[in-house]
Amino acid sequence: MLSKDKLNRINELSKRAKTIGLTKQEEQEQQSLRKEYLQTFRNSFKNQLHNVTVVDENGNDVTPDALKESKISQNKRMH
Repeated sequence: MLSKDKLNRINELSKRAKTIGLTKQEEQEQQSLRKEYLQTFRNSFKNQLHNVTVVDENGNDVTPDALKESKISQNKRMH
């Protein structure tokens, strides 16, 4: 999870970019913060997916093979 301060800074830079513009340093900071935000979001989303099991109406596990393989791969990296 990205800190509240970093999220506030992302929003501040975005508003500033729309109004008066950003300096080169601020543009670099904005890109860096956005990259960090996206990486955090993607990791969080992957973790959520790894906690999903798809079950049909008969109670059979029909989780896609790609997701099952990804879960196994993640578990191997954690151990």
